[in-house]
Parts: sequence; C-alpha cells; structure tokens
Amino acid sequence: MSTTISQTTPYIYDFDEPGESRLEMLGGKCASLVSLTAAGMPVPPGFTVTTSSYDAFVAETGISEQIRSLLDGLDPADTDRVEEVSAQIREAICSRPVPDAVRQETRTAYERLQSRFEEPVPVAVRSSATAEDLPGASFAGQQDTYLGLQGIEAVTEHIRQCWASLYTARAITYRMRNGIPDEGLSMAVAVQKMVNARVAGVAITMNPTTGDRSQITVDSSWGVGEMVVSGEVTPDNFVLDKVTLVTVGQTIGDKHAELQKDPETGDLIEVPVDEQRRKAPSLTEQQLMALGALAKRAERHYGCPQDIEWALDADLPEGEDLLLLQSRPETVFSGSTTPAGDSQPGTQSQPAGSTAGAATGFSMSGITSSMLNGRSG
Repeated sequence: MSTTISQTTPYIYDFDEPGESRLEMLGGKCASLVSLTAAGMPVPPGFTVTTSSYDAFVAETGISEQIRSLLDGLDPADTDRVEEVSAQIREAICSRPVPDAVRQETRTAYERLQSRFEEPVPVAVRSSATAEDLPGASFAGQQDTYLGLQGIEAVTEHIRQCWASLYTARAITYRMRNGIPDEGLSMAVAVQKMVNARVAGVAITMNPTTGDRSQITVDSSWGVGEMVVSGEVTPDNFVLDKVTLVTVGQTIGDKHAELQKDPETGDLIEVPVDEQRRKAPSLTEQQLMALGALAKRAERHYGCPQDIEWALDADLPEGEDLLLLQSRPETVFSGSTTPAGDSQPGTQSQPAGSTAGAATGFSMSGITSSMLNGRSG
C-alpha cells in the first residue's frame, strides 16, 4: 500500500489497481485510462501521480497564497499581464522542492513499471488536470505532454513541468472566461509506457463535420501521431459505417514525414517518408475494422460519442498491436438533441478533410500541448 496523506488518498495509483477511477484524485485523462484498463481495453501500462502529490507539494511549499494573489483581479483580456503572471507561477512551481515522500513513491512506481519489461522502456508523461476531459468543455492544448522520456530524473523533472502547465496563459484565460474557479483545481500526471508507434491517429465515433452518428471518422499517419496535431503532415482520412465498419469514404494524405525512435539515443526524431509509403494508405481494411470496433467499445463504455487516440505498436505482433491511448467525450455535437446531419446507418458521406482537431478540439496527445523531450512540438 502506498504511503498516503490520509488512508484514502494515495500519492500513486497504478492504471490496473482495483478500485474506483475518481476524477478528483486522477484528473480527467488518468481517470479515463484507469476506467478503460478496468474495462479490459488495450491500454499501455502505467501509473498516476495523483492530485494528492500536487496538493502535498502546494501545501508544503506554501505557494497557494502567491498563486491566489497573482490571479486576483487579473483581466483575461490583458494578454501581456496574463503571460507575465503565468511565467511567475510556473517558475515558482518549478523552483520549489518536491516533498520527499512524493519523490520516493514516484521513484518506486517508476521502477515497478520498468520491472514489467525485459529492458528499460521510454515513457510518456502526460498532464491530467481535474478540469479536463469533461463533457461540454474543450481544454485542448492547455497542459503539457512529454514523450520518449528515459530515466527517473527526466520523468520527475517533467512531472513538475506538467504541474506547472496547469498555469499556462491559455489555461488561465480559458478558466477565467468560462467561470471555472481556480479554487480546488489540481493536477495528476500519467506516467505510461511509450508506444513504439508504427501508425497512430485519432478516431471519432461520429462525423465531426456533419454530426452524423452513424459514422466513425479516422485520421492516421505513419509513426507517432504528434505531427498530425501540429499540422506538419496531412494524414489519411477514412469514414467508416458504424454498423458494418466498412469504409465509405477515404482521402489519402501526403504523410511526407514521421516521428520515430532513434535506435541509438532513444529520442524521437523526424524522418522522411519515401514516396511509395506517402501514397499508400497507412491502414488496411482489416486494421480499420479493428479500430472501428475498438472505438465502438469505447463509446459503449462511456455511453456517448468519443474522441479516441490510438496507435499500432511496432513491438507487438499483428492482431495484438492496436492500443487505446485515450478516450474523451466529443464535445460539440454530442450535447445536441438533434445532431446535425444525423442519418440512417449506411449513408455514404465523403470526408471534408482531416478530422483531427476539427470541430471537437481534439488533440493527438490527449488534449495537451505535445512536446518531445522538452522541445515544444
């Protein structure tokens, strides 16, 4: 049992730990990952550095009063001042010592995760705020994700960076303009085995262009999916019939480059894609049907249309390589009582371009601002 602030509030919570996935302890992203794991979905293993860790850090360092003072009376329209306040708060978070108990439990959890593999594996460190991934809200790009990290020192450094990203200028402005109080706000962080993505992308269990719930839309590209979100590549776009999972429309994107793991350093690097692979679909019909079935499972699990993040892991055998990295509610059409473009199953609809980020505010990195080894993406 983890050391706790109280008997019911652990600093660390494994994705596959039995129990309830509580939003206030795990944040939106980690609560989803724990719930999906419990439902038997193919989620890469990992653990949550819970909100209790962040809360213990804030309490021990005494910076809550400084944060409250800086935010008091702040005008969200004064962008220069918001940027200045953001920088001050983030510097304060990054410069204060982390409580020893939090640091030690994080190290133990990281070593426990690594022990599941024959050799050390890189991890992704992903923000999971308590005010994200909620129906009716889109927090895309406000908090940080770091990919391909190796070693406990890099992991703990970037956990702190995730905590600090709770106060990006964009996040501060969004919360103020939408009446989301800072009081009670907290941040959990996911530490998760990094997928060696051969292909990655997003799937939305509706057509985000029309709101048609009888379709599933898929964007996919070679390698790690961050380049799709950043707009550096044009992905393939597929439209599936949700009942039959047959492809009813597709557009093959250019896919001129991909992010892959450097075999020598382990870092993610951008490499060119040869002409033949650029023109070839990044997913086969069989893979699309498997992805469509997984997307439908996620939708049934949550009971509403989903934006999901997925990848095909090159380290796993075909047929077992499809992994679910994140699932969150679709926030635009799902709240409508009569969705625009709602039609009968089997209706053919040609895609209107890439769906990633369109209409829903979805981000490939799990509604975060993706970064590669500390380099802004």
